[in-house]
Amino acid sequence: MIRLLVADDQPAAREGLRLLFGAAPDVTVVGAAAHGVELVAMARRLRPDVVLTDIRMPGMDGVAAARELARLVPAPPTIMLTTFDLDEYLFGALQSGAVGFLLKESEPELYVTAVRAAARGEGVIDPRVTPRLINRFARTSPRTPPRRAQDLTDREREVLLLVARGHGNALIGHELGITPGTAKVHVARILTKLGVASRVQAAVFAYRYGLVTWSDAVEEP
Repeated sequence: MIRLLVADDQPAAREGLRLLFGAAPDVTVVGAAAHGVELVAMARRLRPDVVLTDIRMPGMDGVAAARELARLVPAPPTIMLTTFDLDEYLFGALQSGAVGFLLKESEPELYVTAVRAAARGEGVIDPRVTPRLINRFARTSPRTPPRRAQDLTDREREVLLLVARGHGNALIGHELGITPGTAKVHVARILTKLGVASRVQAAVFAYRYGLVTWSDAVEEP
């Protein structure tokens, strides 16, 4: 059972999240916070497996709360939720250590998928945001990646490409003819070598430094 902590300053939104995840047989909502300060306090007390939080909240917002949550041991993976898909929120969320970014207009199924992925140590970005992420970094990619990126093996580069496409370990394993467990090991090594905390940050790194291009990242039909 995945222990989920949610946060939103709107009571109706909090109740909606409780109802949504109440229908998921493998997720239980252990608490619902109204702002970032309450979220951090509840996370320290309840030790959730995953946190799903709105970005725009009074007082301490979701980005600031995510930074505080990242200091917990163990730190719960955090998914950001917002009605705004502006770049400033997207990149602020990713820089805070969040493993996922969803729009409130996302399909309910994507919410549940994202929480399950976060519990497995994976990340999810709303598909409508991914092209903006790629385009943003494709325009600004420097010629030479940092030294740590040059230490990736050929296999790790293959795995990084699939991570950038949003694939989980099972699909990576299927694509490369390896087990999901082996894929997970490769992803862990990639995160260590790149010095990033999550799969989403690894994808951002790949786009930023040109390790993955638009043509690489978008699968052919």
